[in-house]
Amino acid sequence: MSKKVFIAFAHPKYKSGESFNSCVRDEFIKSSKERNFEIDLMNIYEEKTIKFWDGSPPDEQILNIRKRMEDADIIFLLSPCHNFTMVAAMENMLSHVISPPWAFSYKTIFANWGRPIPNKLKNKTVIIGMTYGSPSPIITFALHQIPRRIKKMVFKHLCGCRVLYLRMYEVLPKMPQKVFEKHMKSVKKLVRGL
Repeated sequence: MSKKVFIAFAHPKYKSGESFNSCVRDEFIKSSKERNFEIDLMNIYEEKTIKFWDGSPPDEQILNIRKRMEDADIIFLLSPCHNFTMVAAMENMLSHVISPPWAFSYKTIFANWGRPIPNKLKNKTVIIGMTYGSPSPIITFALHQIPRRIKKMVFKHLCGCRVLYLRMYEVLPKMPQKVFEKHMKSVKKLVRGL
């Protein structure tokens, strides 16, 4: 059975070949199409700028993104790591989209304590794709784990999703071809497992 994949891509260099992230996105799309997956791509920097999240009700743009996520079997979020988080455009979009009651709600257990109840994204597969530019082992093995773990808590524990990772470290300028090819193989392997 064919699956539908919604890709939210957040890199200011979004055109093919302009960034390592765009190469990852393109390889993911190519490998997905080889498996007859249907692709719905949103290049966040190509879209109308999403207003800064202020807690107001979702507008038509956000409702449209939510609908695209609801229609997908797999959601792939791809962003470089910037100051130990996804880029601001992606974080802002997620602040709008992944909120109650659409994504989850709470059931009271006692007084003001409760547990999350997944809603529209329950049982979907979410892939958190991040690229990291630091060659420091301490930063890579400690601090770089924070943003993906936060995203996992949101999608797994609040939204009831299955969470996978696509992490690529030391993505620095002038990457050797051998290293680049190794990363592309990891993208293909991820898609084969979906």
